[in-house]
Amino acid sequence: MSQPIPLTDLAALRLHRRRAQSAPALFLHEAVRDEVQDRLAMITKTFKAPAIVTPFPQVWRDSWPEARILDDGEVLDLDEGAHDLVVHCLALHWANDPVGQLIQCRRALMPDGLCLTLAFGGQTLHELRSVLGQAEIEVTGGLSPRVAPMGEIRDLGGLLQRAGLALPVADSMPLRVSYGSALGLMQDLRAMAENNALSARLRKPTRRAVLLRAAELYAATYGDADGRIPATFDIIVLTGWAPDASQPKPLRPGSAAARLADALGTRETPLSD
Repeated sequence: MSQPIPLTDLAALRLHRRRAQSAPALFLHEAVRDEVQDRLAMITKTFKAPAIVTPFPQVWRDSWPEARILDDGEVLDLDEGAHDLVVHCLALHWANDPVGQLIQCRRALMPDGLCLTLAFGGQTLHELRSVLGQAEIEVTGGLSPRVAPMGEIRDLGGLLQRAGLALPVADSMPLRVSYGSALGLMQDLRAMAENNALSARLRKPTRRAVLLRAAELYAATYGDADGRIPATFDIIVLTGWAPDASQPKPLRPGSAAARLADALGTRETPLSD
């Protein structure tokens, strides 16, 4: 039986990342790093053995000199139970096995260790995806795979439980960026190594007519009075903890010591059969 084709062409992804290193666009990764620091500042716990999974280690190196920083290979270079914090940063959408990535992060945690995953959500670049699809249909009469699947917040939150993480929480951190044109946005995406690395992509450059038509549609549909266009980056923050006996647990059904009606100061009305 033939093996299924992986979603991501990892060789192409590595090539894009090597090219991006010469002049990378790092503002999203820097924003996410700052968000991680803000969230950890609100936790009454000191993390002494952090690990960070990222395609751009230079973003984290100066502010996290004590951290183990590694790339997001299919097998993460993490020792079991070695870390009290694992941060997985803006790489989950390229993983051929996203649940496997989170399972590896969970296994690397000490009991009651924290896993923070920041991933692109389903509304990311919805403007660009829409106009590129329309432009390609108009110019070529067809539609090719261009964008890695990015889950909605409910779907991504469910990955935490599948990975065996406790106390799962998922919330969003939307960012909107302004560009002079859609072509400027596309240049930045290449500098982020976020250009097309799907295994099913067309293996030839996108026709210039498609890109120019997409830029026209973008400006006409989303442009403001100054001629600038917005780009949405929907960043989902997933928080989960390695299970530990010290963590709070839900009470057993029927174990309440007081009636809810008494707490609310209201009268309880029995339901009819």
